[in-house]
Amino acid sequence: MGENMSEELKTQEAVDEEGRKILENLQEIESEHVEGEYGADQIQILEGLEAVRKRPGMYIGTTSLRGLHHLVYEIVDNSVDEALAGYCKSIEVHINPGNSITVIDDGRGIPVGINHKAGLPAVEVVFTILHAGGKFGGGGYKVSGGLHGVGASVVNALSTWLEVDIYHDGQIYNQRYERGKVCYPLKTIGKCPENKTGTKVTFQPDPEIFEDTTFDFDTLKNRLREMAFLTKGLKIQLFDDREDAEGNTGKSMTFHYEGGIKEFVAYLNENKDPLYEKILYFEGKRDNVYVEVAFQHNDGYNEMMYGFVNNINTPEGGTHVEGFKRAITKTVNDYGRSQKILKDNEPNLSGDDVREGITAIISVKIEDPQFEGQTKQKLGNSVANGAVAGIVSEQLTYFFEQNPQIAKSIVDKSQTAQRAREAARKARDLTRRKTALEGAALPGKLADCSDKDPKNCEIYIVEGDSAGGSAKSARSRATQAILPLRGKILNVEKARLDKIYANKEIKAMITAFGTGIHEDFDISKLRYHKIIIMTDADVDGAHIATLMLTFLYRFMPELIRQGYVYLAQPPLYKLEKNKKIWYAYSDEELAQIINEVGRDQNNKIQRYKGLGEMDAEQLWETTMDPERRILLRVNMDEDAESELDMTFTTLMGDKVEPRREFIEANAKYVQNLDI
Repeated sequence: MGENMSEELKTQEAVDEEGRKILENLQEIESEHVEGEYGADQIQILEGLEAVRKRPGMYIGTTSLRGLHHLVYEIVDNSVDEALAGYCKSIEVHINPGNSITVIDDGRGIPVGINHKAGLPAVEVVFTILHAGGKFGGGGYKVSGGLHGVGASVVNALSTWLEVDIYHDGQIYNQRYERGKVCYPLKTIGKCPENKTGTKVTFQPDPEIFEDTTFDFDTLKNRLREMAFLTKGLKIQLFDDREDAEGNTGKSMTFHYEGGIKEFVAYLNENKDPLYEKILYFEGKRDNVYVEVAFQHNDGYNEMMYGFVNNINTPEGGTHVEGFKRAITKTVNDYGRSQKILKDNEPNLSGDDVREGITAIISVKIEDPQFEGQTKQKLGNSVANGAVAGIVSEQLTYFFEQNPQIAKSIVDKSQTAQRAREAARKARDLTRRKTALEGAALPGKLADCSDKDPKNCEIYIVEGDSAGGSAKSARSRATQAILPLRGKILNVEKARLDKIYANKEIKAMITAFGTGIHEDFDISKLRYHKIIIMTDADVDGAHIATLMLTFLYRFMPELIRQGYVYLAQPPLYKLEKNKKIWYAYSDEELAQIINEVGRDQNNKIQRYKGLGEMDAEQLWETTMDPERRILLRVNMDEDAESELDMTFTTLMGDKVEPRREFIEANAKYVQNLDI
């Protein structure tokens, strides 16, 4: 590359204001309190990437498995940025034996020339200095997912070792780093064909940083598939080169979608019945914002809408999603009025009515995205609202004129939703928990706790009256509330709002939690900071728990996101020997206890079929005592929310065949199956 580096690649090395300061100083100062005195010597100086290793959560959110996989996304994002700039057509991701990762792309290759501000090769700047890269100045990348420019250097800092090979000008350049520190200057290690360009990065996550360094193929598969959908024509391949339990290797998947987000909508809707065959797709550029939108309604009742900015998922939406909602609501109403489907004396359709059963992807590319919050959860650029609204309104109006049958089917479905929503509103008003001054009653069967501070309170949702009775006797009355449910609750995946509000069991839960649902949801009114689903350890119990999780995920997802939902773990076995009692929560634990106490005729083993078989004391000891119980917290992976949506649709929707395929594929993971 050398002296002939183009102006475009020079600008790619541009460093933002904060980066310049770091280049000048290479220090990040953090004050640390030392007991007894506080002076100049108590100021700790963190040099280079030490700050990342000391506070990894600030840079990747968490050191759990989610943070581990985030390392891969950071490196792949850099390759995708090359694809967005028009220079990369193929990306390979390899999970190597030993759980190192290799990412290979055929982009331009990270520049290897000297960055004159740093006096270092540009590749070394990218991997060793925070806030350095081609994403801050103009010209290097028009749009970029790796907004903060910390991706490569953070991955380097959190790896035991990282090695980079760059293919350019017929040469292969190489550099290695260990825990963020350079092992040797950039060097050439061989020749390659003149026309071959690209970057190969291999890294080994540091077990000193991460709780677990084992990569999950399916987690990576879901995210890489999403990236391929969002980047029309880009081929991404994932290879698992590790041995599985049977000693097999060579698992791989390829993602390549010429249809881009249209194919994404088709994929998300494959287990649903579409309202119309065609997937609506609009694209255009306005006010320097490139907009792509694809959507299709199905005959279900749930809205699946995903916003992306420069290929980054924005779970909380933002201005681009608001623009889409505004445009589709107005256009459907305008069409309904112009065709006299909506009568003059009828109210306008609401946004919720129009979006019932919609699956939509809103993807924008924007040069300087402004996100609200560090985690890029929500887009703030107001220009995106107008750009999306303008393009969708204009093109959807024209589409409706050309396709009156599809337009009418959307208006008809929206009107049915409107009628159901009005019935639901009346039912909802009855479930709203009034203030104490109004004297409204909580559900009659709720045994509430006396403590009124939600942080101290937990509610057990218990299957059946007999188990509910035991739980009420067993509980700590100060902090534990019990809500028994009779039978299986309504499957909300197959029901409209009016049916949901009319269901006694669901109504009892909504009233007890206090938050309301959907647009009324207010997490500050949550009455319990632990919502514990306690069902029998059998097939029916698992089904009831799944029905409840479906309800919470569809109508109160924030409870799951913020970690308030748990599954109780009642024991499977009681072993009694010589008046001593042990409880086992799995077959393995039972075998272990038997090995310890000895196997003889004095062993009395009871297999619990349900919570009702335990008396209050046993239920307290095994399942409800905070000192001894086991709880599983229900987590939601926001990096794969579209896959989560599909799983609920597959398990709880109308179609039998996808459910059968899911069960066949996952049968090997089943534990404690009752036959």
